[in-house]
Amino acid sequence: MNLKSDSLPILVAGGGIGGLAAALALVRQGFSVKVLEQAPQLGEIGAGIQLGPNAFAAFDALGIGEKARSRAVYTDEMVMHDALDETLVGRIPTGEAFRQRFGNPYAVIHRADVHRSLLEGAQETGLVEVLTSTTVQGVDQDDDGVTVHDTKGGKHRGIALIGADGVKSAVRHQYVGDDARVSGHVVYRAVVDKNDFPADLRWNAASIWVGPDCHLVHYPLRGGEQYNVVVTFHSREKEEWSVREGSREEVQSYFAGICPRARQLIDLPKDWKRWATADREPIEQWTFGRATLLGDAAHPTLQYLAQGACMALEDAVTLGEALRVRNNDFAKAFDLYQRSRVSRTARIVLSAREMGRIFHAKGVERLVRNDLWKGRTPERFYDAMDWLYGWKVETCLVT
Repeated sequence: MNLKSDSLPILVAGGGIGGLAAALALVRQGFSVKVLEQAPQLGEIGAGIQLGPNAFAAFDALGIGEKARSRAVYTDEMVMHDALDETLVGRIPTGEAFRQRFGNPYAVIHRADVHRSLLEGAQETGLVEVLTSTTVQGVDQDDDGVTVHDTKGGKHRGIALIGADGVKSAVRHQYVGDDARVSGHVVYRAVVDKNDFPADLRWNAASIWVGPDCHLVHYPLRGGEQYNVVVTFHSREKEEWSVREGSREEVQSYFAGICPRARQLIDLPKDWKRWATADREPIEQWTFGRATLLGDAAHPTLQYLAQGACMALEDAVTLGEALRVRNNDFAKAFDLYQRSRVSRTARIVLSAREMGRIFHAKGVERLVRNDLWKGRTPERFYDAMDWLYGWKVETCLVT
């Protein structure tokens, strides 16, 4: 079933980071692509994200490494403090030794800047068409291709479909139909101008303050002119998976016990965006005939490993590589892609849950957490991270 065709595009549901990365990977294999995006205009909500070396390996493979690198902020370290007493829990240098070990840097970046880099790369190819205000409702398949129906009654024909339509994927709903696992953890995110950010916290670091049932994160963005602020807490309410405007009063009510130095972070933002988070149980199958899933549609995860966007980028590159080695035979390529990604992404989902528990430890478990990394050398940290950051395009396919 070698389906490469000059007449029909590959359809991609979703124009976010995963969808545009998929479009770039597909174009590099010689296909034209039509992206179906439900929003009225392309863009990314959110604030900052962290990029491990694996993300930069994917950027390079997609041909946008220079664009992404020019917009990133390169941190000197990752650092963790106890939010109750300011104890230094762990420090991981991300300078030259880190780059030598993993072949790429660690960086932070505004989510919109990642999206912009991917979009520019896609536009420059001349082979990616984007339809906005187009929400996928259902998919039909036949021997010759797929037909995607949108909520306005439109039909879109393609030779295959990549479901990159996010955490509430309509493509996944049709083929899998599973329920989300709502965590009860609420995330507030905001961006603060440098002049409004505390001078004693202007570190060139991805910084986290860990506390009982909560944590706070901050790091620089856009050349240090802005700072990303993220706070997470276990909600008292019964939560549903959602994104909405946040309440200053709500977020302040959850951090009464933390030290003043960390607490000042929650007093900074004028406007918060509130995420009630969820993931899904890992699944073994996300390929269904001529349709396959990618990114959050395939393996939505909690944020505790800072790998959601990185996994979508890896997915896209791996999909392109699978098509390349299977000579654009979609049946064989989609199977190889899935087999190459299921175990790794499931490990991310399950490890992120456990990392959330470690971050939010209390009582004696907090003391154990604080002892975990005491005195650990950078090399030992790097060894522990090798499975995560050591991903390479050359070895991304299972054998």
